[in-house]
Amino acid sequence: MKNEKYIIEGMSCGHCAMAVKKELASLPFAEMTVEIGSAEVKYDETQITSQKITAAIEEAGYKVVSIINEQ
Repeated sequence: MKNEKYIIEGMSCGHCAMAVKKELASLPFAEMTVEIGSAEVKYDETQITSQKITAAIEEAGYKVVSIINEQ
């Protein structure tokens, strides 16, 4: 399993966080937490990639500014 934190630009309220969470909900995460300005995810690398996660966040209308790998 891989743990990553995505720092997201442009999120300023709970509605923003819900928009990102809605886009990410279609992906197969083991765990997911979305807060204003960030998303923390735990996922199986054989089922999903960082690029797909970034694409989902961008589909919600926000920009990923950095990805932090967490252990």
